[in-house]
Amino acid sequence: MKILFIGGTGTISMAITRLLAERGDELYLLNRGNHNGGLPENVKIISCDINDEKAAAEKLAGMEFDCVGEFIGFVPAQLERDFRLFAGKTKQFIYISSASAYRKPMQGYTITEETPLENPYWEYSRNKKACEEYLFERYRKDGFPVTVVRPSHTYDERSVPLGVHGANGSWQVVKRIMSGKPVIIHGDGTSLWTITHNSDFAKAYIGLIGNPAAIGEAFHITTDESVSWNEIYGYIADALGAALKPFYVSSETLAALGKKYDYTGSLIGDKACSVVFDNSKVKKLVPDFRAEVTAREGIRRTVEYVTAHPECQQDDCEFDKWCDDVIAAVNNLRNTQI
Repeated sequence: MKILFIGGTGTISMAITRLLAERGDELYLLNRGNHNGGLPENVKIISCDINDEKAAAEKLAGMEFDCVGEFIGFVPAQLERDFRLFAGKTKQFIYISSASAYRKPMQGYTITEETPLENPYWEYSRNKKACEEYLFERYRKDGFPVTVVRPSHTYDERSVPLGVHGANGSWQVVKRIMSGKPVIIHGDGTSLWTITHNSDFAKAYIGLIGNPAAIGEAFHITTDESVSWNEIYGYIADALGAALKPFYVSSETLAALGKKYDYTGSLIGDKACSVVFDNSKVKKLVPDFRAEVTAREGIRRTVEYVTAHPECQQDDCEFDKWCDDVIAAVNNLRNTQI
């Protein structure tokens, strides 16, 4: 098939790009070219900033696709632009939304696609919901061939999955574990979470491409495995051959003390909630989809990659100090209460 990805090199999309290239599809990536190193040779690049609509329209003039995949649309205005660019020019438009948009607080912990989208804690999630609403309106009124995909916590070899981290990603927490420093874990670490390796996500996503039953529908794609945050951090420490020194802080306290990092959204609106995803809907359309990479195995692979590749090791001294300050403040409060 002839496929265009807007983006195509991020955590979620890179594995899809590689699989489609291996399958032999005619794949185009429209992006600014900042992260195109290591792409398969048969992937074609359209070098352009999609936010420059006029330039994008010129680059895409005369082109039609079997599928367009949108990976970097976060607000409705961007999807309005996409509709102008691709209406009548693609047989399917797959939009990456987010499972974080599902209702918070949770009403029961099993999530299906029928779970309402309502997240008062995170603007990111509310924007994703608004994007979905716009696209489904275009589907109903204009026949725009929309498929919505909602990933949850999807990761690859370049970043260790965590609940609490700074602006530079996971490396500073990995360093804290390696150096024997205490590591902040939200809550008491017992809430259930789902982390999905991007190689597994890619298999289900590709199964939706060109599938007429996927048009006008929304699907989440995750592993069926649920693990606690204590297990996740324990797997990281095991992979490092280090002892984990957890320091538990309530999500509400982290939200109050870490406004720069928006833990109100990312924790209270997402990762602090116990979740179990029912993937039966996507499996009906992609019956051979099985998530094969366990949390333990995926984390082991990621830790090995990150520790072997200096480009993945971005220090974050500000976040490291913030962790030390929070731990000291919480310890002082606890000692005062005693």
